[in-house]
Amino acid sequence: MKILVTGCAGFIGFHLTRRLLSEGHEVIGIDNLNNYYSLQLKLDRLEHLKINTKDITPHHRIETTEGFTFIKASIEEQALFHSILNDSKFDAVCHLAAQAGVRYSIENPESYISSNLCGFFNILEYCRKRPEMKLVFASSSSVYGKSASVPYKEEDSTDAPVSLYAATKKSNELMAYSYSELYGIEAIGLRFFTVYGPWGRPDMAPYIFTNSIFNSEVVRLFNHGEMMRDFTYIDDIIEGVHLVLLNNANAGAFDEGHFKIYNIG
Repeated sequence: MKILVTGCAGFIGFHLTRRLLSEGHEVIGIDNLNNYYSLQLKLDRLEHLKINTKDITPHHRIETTEGFTFIKASIEEQALFHSILNDSKFDAVCHLAAQAGVRYSIENPESYISSNLCGFFNILEYCRKRPEMKLVFASSSSVYGKSASVPYKEEDSTDAPVSLYAATKKSNELMAYSYSELYGIEAIGLRFFTVYGPWGRPDMAPYIFTNSIFNSEVVRLFNHGEMMRDFTYIDDIIEGVHLVLLNNANAGAFDEGHFKIYNIG
């Protein structure tokens, strides 16, 4: 298959790209390489995918012999879809690019509106003109807000997100549902639950705690340490994305025709 992966230099996008390439699929990867966290980590991931990062310039295609093409671009740029990718044909789009982080959405809300809403709109418009493509996109467990119902179920109410990040992810689900209804796009949203593992994000608790321990620093706990959280190992996330991306999806727990939602966690 030929698959477009946005956010390919991100944690999940990198692992998914590596998995797809190992199976002989062709991958076009998009990433704007922002500095929300270590840019060097993102470049290291791309180097692992055989991309010569010294050759990276905006909108320039870098191809490898393993079937991977990387393009540095932002999904907010309409030129990406109207010119750079306009003539490309894909079997599926896996949309993982987004401005991540719950607390950061308080400090820099504009980036969430730009990337998570405007950028996602561009993805939907691109898919609308190519209804034969499947769209798989990343949502988040944060859409459940303060729900006390555990374990979370896809049919639970998600009408009260408690962060702008969560609100943008809930909005993505609603936007995808509308486009699916209007244009028959097969759109599948995946709610991820706090992913960890090799090549992971340094702003996540496992890495912050581990770094503090290695450097003999105080481990900072929120809410007086009176908190529990489940984490999902990256390989389990990738297995779920892979199954949905490459196979005909069975009925989801939230299933409305061409639109489905799955929890992965």
